[in-house]
Amino acid sequence: MRYDEAVQAFTVHLEQVRRLSPATVRAYRSDLADLGAVAGDRDLDEIDLELLREWLWHATQRGDARTTLARRAAAARSFFRWAKDEERIAADPSLRLVTPKLARTLPVVASQDGMRELLDAEKDAAAQGDPVALRDHAILELLYGSGMRVSELCGLDVDDLDLDRGTARVLGKGARERVVPYGAPARDAVAAYLTRGRPALLARTDSPTPALLLGSRGGRVGPRSVYALVARVLAPVVGAETVGPHALRHTAATHLLDGGADLRAVQEILGHASLGTTQIYTHVSAERLTAAYRLAHPRA
Repeated sequence: MRYDEAVQAFTVHLEQVRRLSPATVRAYRSDLADLGAVAGDRDLDEIDLELLREWLWHATQRGDARTTLARRAAAARSFFRWAKDEERIAADPSLRLVTPKLARTLPVVASQDGMRELLDAEKDAAAQGDPVALRDHAILELLYGSGMRVSELCGLDVDDLDLDRGTARVLGKGARERVVPYGAPARDAVAAYLTRGRPALLARTDSPTPALLLGSRGGRVGPRSVYALVARVLAPVVGAETVGPHALRHTAATHLLDGGADLRAVQEILGHASLGTTQIYTHVSAERLTAAYRLAHPRA
């Protein structure tokens, strides 16, 4: 079977069976296209372990980061495991494919005092009544208050929020739906936006939309706008040059654990498929506790 035909069939499998997000499917397709450039005109069953190792070696030589190498190897393993299960190849050549271990890096997390000052400043700006300021305040309160992903936030419709219960219905990775809670500050910010901000933004377009969060022209707000907002207001708080909405998700999870939340409850709130993914935040909390001890204890 031709390699490119197999990749196309695998892409359909990712979209229709595994129901991965469009961004994830594009990443798989890109990684497998990169492998195809090295494989040349070989058929699927002519790709062996040595070729896969050569492919990763080429990626190393051009300076690809370890995270990129790990992602490419994971894409190859997933593809060839699928091909073996579908009986398109007799043996999986990726079984012994090894990638460099990733150094553990802890996520960027803002302090509770820093978040309080940031959100208070955004609340003061929203109080002036500007519809974009009202929307921005609602965005930041929801991201921090619920720990949802930026894609989940941008996908929210008005009907997905229950203001009385303080919950939001979000569509996460793999089209998995879950309900996440948020607190009174987020509820108040959203209520103010729905009353005074969203109607003004909606009036700027001739195409009504059910979207909760609207851009300056009245359409559904996009992830890029949210990234720009978070980068502008959060970077000075955490002392980083580049920071995005995921930092608020990291911050929400860490503050939940700092406050005594159960790890599995945090897993459910964040929508992690594996508890191991959530456990990174226990390392963050432990390191923060250690740092505080060293600063405060006379015998540290």
